[in-house]
Amino acid sequence: MTWLWPMMVAVLIGCALSVQPVINSVTAGIFNSVFAAATFSLLLSAVTVFGLWWFSGAPTRPAQLFDLPWWAVLGGLIGAVFVSGGAMLVPVMGAAAFFVCLIAGQLVGSVLADMFGAFGLEPRALSVRKLAGVALAFAGVVLVRWG
Repeated sequence: MTWLWPMMVAVLIGCALSVQPVINSVTAGIFNSVFAAATFSLLLSAVTVFGLWWFSGAPTRPAQLFDLPWWAVLGGLIGAVFVSGGAMLVPVMGAAAFFVCLIAGQLVGSVLADMFGAFGLEPRALSVRKLAGVALAFAGVVLVRWG
């Protein structure tokens, strides 16, 4: 049963993520700027995470910034693209179509990351079942968009 709670938490995070682009697109309408809405969202995220880090008491030294691999900055850049892109695309394509495309893309990226052992992951073999899962995700794109 120890495997169940992480899956449940991940599903809850997924539910929360499903409304973030919707909220950000409405905020963009109020600000009349996708990037102002993204800045507002990411600023709140930074303040929240900074507070959690501060109160966690985790020992971190500024010099550790120099120990990070070059690709560590991609996490923040990808977050900014997700927030800005979601605010931009949800009004155009709808939340369901946006997310099914997002999930299909995430599956492709994660299968490749597993296969190549990207960013320090342990490599995991590509299988017919994984490819079938990715194909089903793309079938979901078609069904949600044109079904």
